[in-house]
Amino acid sequence: MKKICTSFQDAVVDIQDGATLMVGGFGLCGIPENLIVALAEKGVKDLTVISNNCGIDEWGLGLLLNNKQIKKMIGSYVGENKEFERQVLTGELEVELTPQGTLAEKIRAGGAGIPAFYTPAGVGTPIAEGKETKDFNGREYLLEEALTADFSLVRAWKGDKMGNLVYHKTARNFNPMIAAAGKVTIAEVEELYEIGELDANFIHTPSIYVQTIIEGKQEKRIERLTVRT
Repeated sequence: MKKICTSFQDAVVDIQDGATLMVGGFGLCGIPENLIVALAEKGVKDLTVISNNCGIDEWGLGLLLNNKQIKKMIGSYVGENKEFERQVLTGELEVELTPQGTLAEKIRAGGAGIPAFYTPAGVGTPIAEGKETKDFNGREYLLEEALTADFSLVRAWKGDKMGNLVYHKTARNFNPMIAAAGKVTIAEVEELYEIGELDANFIHTPSIYVQTIIEGKQEKRIERLTVRT
């Protein structure tokens, strides 16, 4: 049995100033939105956040940005957040931009216990500065180190009380690999089931990776809504 919380504030109670967090999601799709809100309310600061992007100005990780809770952001896309841009230009926020495939593999490698790997992405660009390169079969590759975190925050469609998780379509995105790469993984699930009620053949994240579970309803905001006039 894993820790099953009844409040999102209780779920993030162990996250303290200076922690390194991995946060699932792609844009606003599949983000652990209630856990992020709880962190904003908790007020922890000097966070290093590893995530595909940093939300939008008024939702997702943008809430933590607005509160100046993030010290460093490691991600691959930052184009939807004006406050992010302002903090970078004023030197308030440290940013480490990483090609999206490289970011995914750095997280996956961290969860698999692989310390580093070679990739052609980024060779000959500012991303390669200060990093080791090596030739394989006449092509230059860049050494990238794996990423891990103190805490991983993920969002799943279904979960059971043992911590097994099932994601829904594109909301799976970075969540499975992030769940594996945190020392402590906190899972926000839409539906919580008893042990044995989920089909073992369709589990995406095994329970061994999950320490804390909480059930909650998500708003599922749309990042950029386009409709007919």
